Amino acid sequence: MTRYEVVFIATPALGNLVPLVQFANLLTKHDPRFSATVLTIFMPQRPRINAYVQARASSSSNLRILHLPTVDPPPPDQYQSAIAFLSLHIQNHKHHVKNALLSLLPSDSNSTDSPNSVRLAALFVDMFSTTLIDVAAELAVPCYLYFASPASFLGFTLHLPRADSLESESEFSIPCFENPLPRSALPNLVLDANDASSWFSYHARRYRETKGIVVNTLGELEPHALQSLHNDSLLPRVYPIGPVLDLAGSAQWDPNPVQYKRIMEWLDRQPAASVVLLCFGSMGSMRANQVEEIAIGLERAGFRFLWVLREPPKAQLEDPTDYLNEMDVLPDGFLKRTAGMGLVCGWVPQAKVLSHEAVGGFVSHCGWNSILESLWHGVVIATWPVYAEQHLNAFQMIRELGLAVEISVDCRVGGDLVRADAVEKGVRSLMEGSDEMRRKVKEMSEKCKSALMEDGSSYQNLVSLVQELTS
Repeated sequence: MTRYEVVFIATPALGNLVPLVQFANLLTKHDPRFSATVLTIFMPQRPRINAYVQARASSSSNLRILHLPTVDPPPPDQYQSAIAFLSLHIQNHKHHVKNALLSLLPSDSNSTDSPNSVRLAALFVDMFSTTLIDVAAELAVPCYLYFASPASFLGFTLHLPRADSLESESEFSIPCFENPLPRSALPNLVLDANDASSWFSYHARRYRETKGIVVNTLGELEPHALQSLHNDSLLPRVYPIGPVLDLAGSAQWDPNPVQYKRIMEWLDRQPAASVVLLCFGSMGSMRANQVEEIAIGLERAGFRFLWVLREPPKAQLEDPTDYLNEMDVLPDGFLKRTAGMGLVCGWVPQAKVLSHEAVGGFVSHCGWNSILESLWHGVVIATWPVYAEQHLNAFQMIRELGLAVEISVDCRVGGDLVRADAVEKGVRSLMEGSDEMRRKVKEMSEKCKSALMEDGSSYQNLVSLVQELTS
């Protein structure tokens, strides 16, 4: 029986790496002929990634983690933005990626004709590692894109607004959105006057060079965006295979089990659907003046809350950290006054928290993994986008799909404060809001689960992908 090896590489960020590893896992579980190797890039500034990688490496399956040799980071004069740093850093690993692939190519003694041969079926790159398409081309290995964001964002990358129109226009027509996009929904990646937008458009141009694009979404969630991609005759085939989720989440690998236990025990004591979760992703943090506005708004709204509060990173490429002492940034007496109704904490295993019956609403930064987790568990979102493509995701969830309520659609890093009254109003509309919205979200939750079952749309797309990889 011919066996197939598939190699994956992701940008060293949790939001990119975790869904890629989950997809590699899905593929090997779906078809035992497949084994997967995930190549990882070391970044000392991001210890949480290294904790995740170590935990995955020790869990046995048809998936192995291979650490690429350490490469010196690009010097500061070569980049202005985090995207440029990551793109250059990944590009500087080309030589090591090539060596890793060569070591997996069949030798003469293991030719593809022998009965127990292993064939290198594909290299999967992610949205910021397209410079590695060159390595696959050089070695004649089929190259695919694994896109961990929504189909709507993929479509946006392929039709980026022209630089001159960003200055003069207030709305933009993009085929993958039914409604015109207001300027406030555009990602900083496009608006920033630095090297982020040029790298961003470079990667987008290269997506068309791949043999296929796997997207972590489902046809039932993004029908319009997927149809617009399907209509693009210059684009390789798109396979929506989601939602691919790590439902155990960081509970398995996070270095703070004591905090996890405290959070889950607190949730166990709360009534069903009574708690609003506020969490802004692995890269999300709040300045002290914004923390104060949230605290005032939460206290006024009067609902039970679980608030994941994290401190802004000390340097450009570092992750946010938990506050050493939350009282330093919270209003005087806030923790005492809300002791019976709320819990302020650091990093939480978000997927596990969302699955808890006490959670009735989610104030979210609208990262795609978080949106999929909340839809999976049938929890309504209030949108608070901060960075990356989150403003587009929030716009899609509210305007296009009607699956979220709005606190803000434009609270960027370095942008305006979201005031306490907007926080209060948003939390109220989330927790007391329309039954129709809750019904729609519960319905989408069922569709997410059905899509992965044997007759489901995502399952069938995975079957087609496997046929393509083994042909």
